[in-house]
Amino acid sequence: MQKAITLRHLRVIAALADLKLVARVAEALNVTQPAVSKQIAELERIVGVPVVTRDRNRLYLTPIGRRLAEHAKQALNQLDRAAFDIEAMASGVSGSVSIGVVSSVAPTLLPGAIALFKRSTPQASVSVLEGHFVELFPVLEAGALDLLIARIWQPQELPGIDQKSLFSEPVVVVAGRNHPLAQAKDLAWSDVTAFPWILPQANSVARRAVDALFASNGLTPPSNTIASLSLALNLELLRVMPALGLMPQRLAQTQAARGEIVILPLDTRGLLSEARCFWRTDQIAQNGTLSLFLKCLQQTTDELDTIPFG
Repeated sequence: MQKAITLRHLRVIAALADLKLVARVAEALNVTQPAVSKQIAELERIVGVPVVTRDRNRLYLTPIGRRLAEHAKQALNQLDRAAFDIEAMASGVSGSVSIGVVSSVAPTLLPGAIALFKRSTPQASVSVLEGHFVELFPVLEAGALDLLIARIWQPQELPGIDQKSLFSEPVVVVAGRNHPLAQAKDLAWSDVTAFPWILPQANSVARRAVDALFASNGLTPPSNTIASLSLALNLELLRVMPALGLMPQRLAQTQAARGEIVILPLDTRGLLSEARCFWRTDQIAQNGTLSLFLKCLQQTTDELDTIPFG
């Protein structure tokens, strides 16, 4: 089977998992619809079992088809990364890139992007400044930062600044494993206002978004609060006191799997779910190191999208 499956098969099954319709897959891959159907039929002959089921003009992946699509996406991403590595190493880029980042994005996105960047161009240097958007954005405008990565609430155009959406990920409510609400199966927002809350800084965009979330549920924001950006401190606070906090879903799931915290069943209504990066409009043409890091960031984001939550 390993010798029989081709890149065409992998691209078709991966595209089909996302697009569902043969016509859309054909358009995305710039081939004809009969060519897509042929690749699916060949793949089913190779695997020996159906990989799709048909309902009118829509195709649905079988459980084996879904698993095959997951492997196909990972294999294609690995090939993309190999091509990227070779291109980056051949470019001979050197220099430095300075990055400002909010704490809720840093652990999820930056390690992979920096590792890829340093592997591609070991001679280049990276500096990271952590903070919140309100304090980091003027530093970007002044030219002391090359790139800013943040979670966005109420996005808007910014003069002289280019921006790009990176990924969307829910923010969830978390508590320590010994919290009185840790085993609750059904919660309302009114059940959680009396507890201490670990929240973003009072003058931050994230804090304003949190306040708006409580207001949308007909509640005043918590008054018993701790403002902290430190993940290590926040985890320890959740362990030693009955506090509640907010955490990106991937990070929360990782910590929950370690037994450090629990995720509470509360709907955050898309709170700060979108992460974007920002850079000065004139910098891409002038700064090859920044351009390379943006490519590393996109490559890492694409890989995150192929890894399911859980």
